[in-house]
Amino acid sequence: MSKKQTYAVLGMGRYGSAVAKELTDDGAEVLAIDKDENVVNAFASQVSVCKCADVTDIETLRQLGISNVDVVIVAFASHLEASVMAIMLCKEVGVKTVIAKCDNEMHGKILSRVGADKIIFPEYESGVRLAKNLLSSGFMDLIELAKDVAMLELEVRPDWVGKTIKELNLRKRFSVNIVALCEEKSVSINIDPDMELKAGMRMIVIANPSKLGKMS
Repeated sequence: MSKKQTYAVLGMGRYGSAVAKELTDDGAEVLAIDKDENVVNAFASQVSVCKCADVTDIETLRQLGISNVDVVIVAFASHLEASVMAIMLCKEVGVKTVIAKCDNEMHGKILSRVGADKIIFPEYESGVRLAKNLLSSGFMDLIELAKDVAMLELEVRPDWVGKTIKELNLRKRFSVNIVALCEEKSVSINIDPDMELKAGMRMIVIANPSKLGKMS
């Protein structure tokens, strides 16, 4: 059995705390770190381990065992110097993957230069995603995987209710590949092409969003 990845989240603001909590809820081992003791106390029961520490000090990082963590998320973006130091020190102690939150493109370039393996622009990406969802009528959610390829969540349309996936033939008509069907809180990845669709069902599909206008 392959070893589960371990994570450290540096900075427990809104973004960092959301990442840490989601990883923990999914069963991951998470080390959360913040310099504010009140913040640490507030989240201590919600993550695997929560510590109050200065992540710009290499000895502190070593004592916390950061070198044993698979992925570090540097989640504070407002302090560029601290982000740079945290990334450089994580790489120095041997962290394989460092993901850094960033506010703008220039800072992103700097953080990439000092060792960040991936740069995240939460506000920009959220705005782009919202715009694409608004422009893609009928789509409940859209995650861009690559150019012209996205994972989308679709509601089963009224005219699809009572029909089977085989009858709809979405793959041939719209190049839509259904990867899961959702009904209330259950999700099934074992797709039966002869199953009749019901009102309220949702589909998780992979498709080219630009070619789905015909479905609306």
